[in-house]
Amino acid sequence: MNRKELTQQIFSKKSFLCVGLDTDLKKIPQHLLDDEDPIFSFNKKIIDATAPYCVSYKPNLAFYEAAGIKGIIAFEKTVRYLKQHYPSHFIIADAKRGDIGNTSAMYARTFFEEYDVDALTVAPYMGDDSIMPFLEYNGKWVILLALTSNKGSYDFQLTEDKNGEKLFEKVIRKSQKWGDEQNLMFVVGATQGRMFEDVRRIAPNSFLLVPGIGAQGGSLEEVCRFGLIKDCGLLVNSSRGIIYASSDKDFAEVAAQKASELQQQMEKVLSSIC
Repeated sequence: MNRKELTQQIFSKKSFLCVGLDTDLKKIPQHLLDDEDPIFSFNKKIIDATAPYCVSYKPNLAFYEAAGIKGIIAFEKTVRYLKQHYPSHFIIADAKRGDIGNTSAMYARTFFEEYDVDALTVAPYMGDDSIMPFLEYNGKWVILLALTSNKGSYDFQLTEDKNGEKLFEKVIRKSQKWGDEQNLMFVVGATQGRMFEDVRRIAPNSFLLVPGIGAQGGSLEEVCRFGLIKDCGLLVNSSRGIIYASSDKDFAEVAAQKASELQQQMEKVLSSIC
């Protein structure tokens, strides 16, 4: 999915919501554990319920790998189900890969050829040769970790060099020499608030994947105030706040309600730039 197609979906559905499929066997409703594939059963119901309100899904690989081969099979089935039944939805594999060049090439082949997802989260720490293999795939996106929503982001990402440039700023500035606004996005946590201004100063037109809304306390209003651009330029992710809003048999209906509430807020935001 290219940028034009993604933007068209955002304005057509009046939503820039990404639903995070962080599916934990210890948190899903207990009645699903009797199913042959409880992870996929949960995902399928969540997807069917929330698809009208979002433009993207983001399965987090850690939650699937934790279940061993059964979890990987569930991930693959989830991607296949999305591609078959909801082909207009943007699929992000949240795997945070990144290694020396030949290893990154294998990760790229795994996610862009074998699973055929639209985008992959990638860690930039090892530099350009660890990122370039992902950027070689036409029509695929690299989503680079830049400024994350966790408390530990202050340990490294906000440290400054002698010229006063923060590490996350250097990552964004440097990486724009590797890719462009058609194949490179950045992860910027919703909890970072006004720092979106700093991000937009360096990357004024790039798409941003924004985790941290909902359970982590990020503000959608603040994200939009400082991060929104003329073609939106945002994919705002909510995981726990949607998929675990209920642990009863009505979990899918409640998830749909939570997704709908966010979509309605996003519709109001988008109306201001239409």
